[in-house]
Amino acid sequence: MKSENATPTGEFTGEFVLRLSATRRGARLARLLAVQQLHDWDVPDPDAAALVVAELANNAATHGRVPGRDFEVRMERGEDHVRIEVSDTRGEREPVPVAVRDEGGYGLLLVSALASAWGVKARCVGKTVWATVPCRAVRTPS
Repeated sequence: MKSENATPTGEFTGEFVLRLSATRRGARLARLLAVQQLHDWDVPDPDAAALVVAELANNAATHGRVPGRDFEVRMERGEDHVRIEVSDTRGEREPVPVAVRDEGGYGLLLVSALASAWGVKARCVGKTVWATVPCRAVRTPS
């Protein structure tokens, strides 16, 4: 786990990286630790970013799982957004939002609704699913 303070430019205020086992427990721990980091960064209304982390980590543990391999969560805090990246080792299984919903398939629709942008990028081994979640401005009383 890595956490940094603000840089002099103010454009980038921190990075958080962790690697976890590709299990349900690992996905749950990713969400819990990400929520703590979002609070440490004083992200206003961190719920959207927490939900995106939870969904992408769950997808990595469920659909991107290779026995014996971990997944990685990376968050970067900008002035007005949080960039979330979740990497796993199953490059051949890219996420696709489902057209017809059955028992599942709502996760990427949720990610699309909460993120200003999201996508997939290939890695040497596996893939990274990323999302940029805007941070709401803190309202000050008039």
